[in-house]
Amino acid sequence: MDTIFFLVQQTWFFAIPLLVVALGGLFSERSGVINIALEGIMLIGALCGIGFIHIFNHAMPPQLLLLCAVLVAGAAGIVFSLFHAFAAIHMKADQVISGTALNTFAPAFCIFIARTFQQTQQIQFENVFRIESVPVLGSIPIIGDLLFKNTYITTYIGLLFLVLAWVIIYKTRFGLRLRACGELPQAADSAGISVYKMRYAGTLISGFLAGIGGLIFVVPTSNVFNADVAGYGFLALAVLIFGQWKPFRIFFAALFFGFMKTVAATSSGIPFLAGLNIPPYIYKMVPYIATLIVLAFVSKNSAAPAAEGEPFDKGKTLKLINLISFFSLTDVVQLEP
Repeated sequence: MDTIFFLVQQTWFFAIPLLVVALGGLFSERSGVINIALEGIMLIGALCGIGFIHIFNHAMPPQLLLLCAVLVAGAAGIVFSLFHAFAAIHMKADQVISGTALNTFAPAFCIFIARTFQQTQQIQFENVFRIESVPVLGSIPIIGDLLFKNTYITTYIGLLFLVLAWVIIYKTRFGLRLRACGELPQAADSAGISVYKMRYAGTLISGFLAGIGGLIFVVPTSNVFNADVAGYGFLALAVLIFGQWKPFRIFFAALFFGFMKTVAATSSGIPFLAGLNIPPYIYKMVPYIATLIVLAFVSKNSAAPAAEGEPFDKGKTLKLINLISFFSLTDVVQLEP
């Protein structure tokens, strides 16, 4: 049982960042904007969040410090995602190229900032955020060991984001408008919805969540930030596709990939796997092999938003309205005696 508890606890550490970043991609793509820049936004969010922790390490209680760092990382993600939003929405640039450019820029920028302030590309921090046991809840048999021991507050923040994402997407007027802009932007525009504003909102929410995802990936798994998030931004895109752009399916996809990552990272500590004498680098390949296999079977039936990746052209709305008016007028003329 101890091995099972250990695997579940470690799976949360890897699955929650994937969940949060994939939910960020969900908001962006539901609005019609492909956000390939998730990896770069994670790096910028992690840089600012870890930098905040490094500076204010002993200035406030650990959990309050982590919560403030989460907000800082989210704010940094919003600012960085503005570049992608402006290029993709306002300038109608190719969204894949825009995101790739930001992904290329982000690690170099992180290294430059780190070396400018401390002559090394690694930013160290004291990890004092682990919660050994949540009061009362940690004493619950089995469930307490699985969910409320050796954990971080960021795990519960991630689960909160999951519930909020579902409510916003499916139970609010904002969510309905966001989905309309990703499916039929011309129809949404003709109904009086500002497609530009909704796409900006979706991309900025995406940046907020991806920035937080970068921080909550680094904190549970390391005590140093070295301008790397292990390709989690790209893996989150796979989780998004595997989850069919739906929040709770994304959650289960994140758990699956998180478990694969746990096996890769902790194979030497699992008696059964350690006894197989398989080289460790084979296990490190497991999450990415699983990604390829899953996408090979799932991508054929994936149902992405219809207008995903297409720049919005308001002129097409006017043409649509004129076309509808023309056919309506034609019908009236034909009905006249």
